[in-house]
Amino acid sequence: MGNCLYKKKKSPPPVSAAAAAAKPKKKSTAEIVPHDHHSSTTVRLYGSPISPHTAYIRFALQHKGVPVKFTPSISDPPLIEIGSERVSGTRESLLQYIEAKFPHAPLVPLGKRVVEEGAKPWVVTLTALQHHSMTWHVERMVRWSEDLSARGGKRRSVGIDPSVGTPRMEVKKFGRSYSQLLEMMLEHAQMEERVLFPILNSADPGICKAANEEHARHLPIMNGIKEDIKSIGVLDNGSPAYQEAFSNLSKRLKSLLEHCKEHFIEEEIQVLPYIEATELSKPKQRKVLEQSLDAMQGTHSRLFNFFLEGLLPVDAMQYLDLVAMCHDEERMSSMLQMIEEL
Repeated sequence: MGNCLYKKKKSPPPVSAAAAAAKPKKKSTAEIVPHDHHSSTTVRLYGSPISPHTAYIRFALQHKGVPVKFTPSISDPPLIEIGSERVSGTRESLLQYIEAKFPHAPLVPLGKRVVEEGAKPWVVTLTALQHHSMTWHVERMVRWSEDLSARGGKRRSVGIDPSVGTPRMEVKKFGRSYSQLLEMMLEHAQMEERVLFPILNSADPGICKAANEEHARHLPIMNGIKEDIKSIGVLDNGSPAYQEAFSNLSKRLKSLLEHCKEHFIEEEIQVLPYIEATELSKPKQRKVLEQSLDAMQGTHSRLFNFFLEGLLPVDAMQYLDLVAMCHDEERMSSMLQMIEEL
């Protein structure tokens, strides 16, 4: 996940100067770094590693860019220690304390919950947050592929991340990362088809049919990229065939990114509002939310770190809110156990 949740911070794949310049300004949980004026302030956080309360506060501190030392304990509610100050309490009171102590990068709106009256249906917010994570990961794969293509099978001469290893090892890691992304995207599509589309079909069968056809068009592109990566893995590093293959792969990933962005925007503007129009009752919303989470078992277990990596800390806080709405403590504990500790 983000800096505050890793035992050992893993560096993102190297990117070229051009790719870095084109990188979006927003930061995911994997990219947040301490702000200079907070760098001398270390916050100690004590709490249960499987408590949503603790995880929520960790995300809030990460959003502020504050260095955090997390110590697992049986303390719930969690306890924050800054110098000689020790503060514990409800989530809202701790958020207010954090906001007062570190006003930069405000938590706006402070303590806003996705469960408030007038908020969008929970599954609509869930779907949009999943779109955010997948988009970030596809953008990351594009930048990574561009850098590998530019280097032509060579290691970076400066700033080498030892965990990346040789160029061949890096290609393998690139392939594993894409496989994780592909699994998450396929699960997301299945969730929509099994849970959301039946609701949409009752509102407008034409919308549902078009959405299904759009999913069918994306699948060959995604599977084709996976096969391309496998082919590159057996080529000689730096050979003309290797460089040509990576150049073509970058183009296909860019095409996938364009398709995904267009598809997600279309869903959020033209499709998901139909779910809002059905005016689902709270019990029905909870049932749909539970079905959506059940449909993405891999994403919410083995890939939970990977999924959260693509979210801003404030978005991750919202996602925890949604999971907590199911009142399934076992599910929440299981998901939080996937988060690597400091």
